[in-house]
Amino acid sequence: MREAFIIGVGMHKFGKFLDKGLRELTKVAVWEAIHDAAIDPKLIEAAYFGNAQAGLTIGQEAIRGQVMLRHAGFEGIPIVNVEGACASSAIALREAMITVGAGLYDVVLAVGAEKMYLNDTAKSIAAMSTNADVELMGGMGFQFTASYAMTLRKYMQAYGWTQELFAKVASKSKYNGSLNPYAQYQKAMSIGEILSSRVVSWPLTLYMCSTMADGAAAAIVCSKKIARRYTTQLISIAASSLRSGEVTGEDDGQKRAAQEAYTMAGLGPEDIEVAEVHDAMAPGELFRIEKLGFCKAEDISHRVDEGYFSLTGRLPVNTSGGLTSRGHPIGATGLGQIAELVWQMRGNAGARQVRGRSSHHPRIALAQNSGGYVEGSPAALTVTILKT
Repeated sequence: MREAFIIGVGMHKFGKFLDKGLRELTKVAVWEAIHDAAIDPKLIEAAYFGNAQAGLTIGQEAIRGQVMLRHAGFEGIPIVNVEGACASSAIALREAMITVGAGLYDVVLAVGAEKMYLNDTAKSIAAMSTNADVELMGGMGFQFTASYAMTLRKYMQAYGWTQELFAKVASKSKYNGSLNPYAQYQKAMSIGEILSSRVVSWPLTLYMCSTMADGAAAAIVCSKKIARRYTTQLISIAASSLRSGEVTGEDDGQKRAAQEAYTMAGLGPEDIEVAEVHDAMAPGELFRIEKLGFCKAEDISHRVDEGYFSLTGRLPVNTSGGLTSRGHPIGATGLGQIAELVWQMRGNAGARQVRGRSSHHPRIALAQNSGGYVEGSPAALTVTILKT
């Protein structure tokens, strides 16, 4: 396969936008990516559109990408709809990479967009609950918050993790988000403020949890020949793994997804210089870190205390603020992670910019994204590695 490169990224700020529909959110992100790449949009030969909930939230099924991208000015080209719960746009990016890698097209657009604020919170929550096995779990009151809480309690029992540790992680993410103009919540919070907020599902308090959001993100993926025409900062998609969750053995599938990505990229966890991980509840960052091989579970408390995962640490994690601060518009989350990593690798992340180990900017970055829930494990698991 040919290498695939990202030459442009764009985002619509994540947040609550009652005056904007999915079309407008999509259009802003797509054209930001086009302007960022400085490419003629007529060169885009195909598009993959990631969205999870539009059928249930706004009633648009079957041809979501064709509808939303027509409003952005695209017609005639192949448009493929991608659905994978919170991992939808990470999968869209993977499909764009495969298409370019196979030599079918030279320039492909990957998009993720979601509209969750509807003036009807119950409708949005009901839509999100369908990201689990509805036949098995429907009517049981399943919530992702409770699922995270149960997993965290297992780690507390096994490794001595504490609620204060979780608040430290959330406070780190809140600080990062306060520096991100694209974030839904741009307010730093102390450990005390987070601990004293109301309990949602113990040990999780309100300010440890993400909320729903509106938003969109996009990336322009192309061949090396095309990339060299538009930039000297070549960022390749060195790996993109996709697996479904597992309930057998000791792993839910995340470790296998990570190892597959490391093997594909010819790298290991020790090579990663900055990471964005799926933390729908801020402390979830910790078990993602463990499953990605960055740190043993028994060592994580010490690493957090020494600032290992902070903006100035050895391995900055969720520099964007993560889902808890940046926000979680389900279908846009995966490409939101990718946009953040591209900005970090270019040195364009502003006040939250981190340094690389051998250069001014990180050269190797990882995004972990997962979505849905089936019998005790995430339904879709993705790991993407970018490299300069």
